[in-house]
Amino acid sequence: MNPAEYPVLNDQGVLNEVTAMSDRYEKALGENALLELDALFYNGAETVRYGVGENLYGFDEIQAFRRNRTGGSPPREVLRRVVTAIGKDVATVDLEFQRIGSDRIGRQSQTWFRSPEGWKIIAAHVSLMGTIS
Repeated sequence: MNPAEYPVLNDQGVLNEVTAMSDRYEKALGENALLELDALFYNGAETVRYGVGENLYGFDEIQAFRRNRTGGSPPREVLRRVVTAIGKDVATVDLEFQRIGSDRIGRQSQTWFRSPEGWKIIAAHVSLMGTIS
């Protein structure tokens, strides 16, 4: 492949778009806005979300998990976020967070892609780091 054909990393326009989508996700998560959270995930069998205690395959499993989660996600503060754009249509968002009232650090990774309906999450992973002794 000719180097000129490689995707451009970190196009500022794409970074701005995906950062705004990440902000939108954080707001919806904090408010437990289920319809908004649904709208941010790609509605397909290809979508995967690995959570702290669950492995969810396909949009339907992710949606059902959110509907059955009493009270939504625990409140959290984002400590650090890295957005990386890969070409014009794919980006990753990786962040560290801390749940309010906890000393544990959490991590979240998302893969976003530009679909005909706009930016969507197609893969997500959430984990908590072990406690420090």
